[in-house]
Amino acid sequence: MDILSSYSFIIVMLGTLVLAVACACIGSISVFKGQSLIGDAIGHATFPGVVLAFMIFGVLDSAYLIIGAIVFGILAFHLIQKITDHSKVTLDSALALILSGFFGLGLVLKSYVQGHPNFNGSQGIDDFIFGQAAYMLRSDVYLIIAAAVVSLLLFYVFYQPIKIYIFDQTFSQTLGIKQSLMNGLVLIMTISLIAVGLKAVGAILIVNLLIAPTVIGRLWCTSYPYVLALGMIVAGISAFIGTYLSTAFVGIATGPAIILVLSCALLISLIVAPSGPIKALINKRRVGNQL
Repeated sequence: MDILSSYSFIIVMLGTLVLAVACACIGSISVFKGQSLIGDAIGHATFPGVVLAFMIFGVLDSAYLIIGAIVFGILAFHLIQKITDHSKVTLDSALALILSGFFGLGLVLKSYVQGHPNFNGSQGIDDFIFGQAAYMLRSDVYLIIAAAVVSLLLFYVFYQPIKIYIFDQTFSQTLGIKQSLMNGLVLIMTISLIAVGLKAVGAILIVNLLIAPTVIGRLWCTSYPYVLALGMIVAGISAFIGTYLSTAFVGIATGPAIILVLSCALLISLIVAPSGPIKALINKRRVGNQL
């Protein structure tokens, strides 16, 4: 109970919980569109932007580093679109190329910065790879809340067009819904959450918050609103439990703890959920025995 009332726990828990809930909602768009790994590619692509922002501004202030993350996230997204639209390279190949290329650039820049005497205080850059929520400040939480509010508000305002865009692209074009507008909207919501979430869970693990909650929701529910609701609830609970475990036990990082709890929820869902592979196999055997 002492942990629940501590200031540091409340700050970290609030930031990670809001981030997880917002990511669960916005990430559902990419999951249902069959483009889940775009978030992964963008997350990795933001890392060189973080390092370059540090090189330019000379401080590890989240407000400045987020600018670099957003710029490189947008650049990566457009490069993926250009590669797939104007070449024979498939989407999965383009994602792999952009992900590895940008992340490799980030690691090279990080090595250069940390080995150069003119860049002092660069040790904290590593925190943006795997996250370091324990060092989140109140200002970081404010940034997360602001990005989450904007993203969820956009999702609410454009909820009907987004649903049509996800499930029936041909019908959306018939209604005059511009694909470029929807792509830009999804890009804004996704990149803003990834950028503010780097310090909490890192560039590598942020994709789990975008994908896993929706996958869990789909295993239990068939209606999109129910999938959204369940995914957001599971993400919020996972953020709370993960933050508590990392606070209660020394040496456990908050971001990986949250992802581990969420992954456990996914594993349980795969085993016992009505739409899980285990249930499907059992039902298939039952039908086979009846025949």
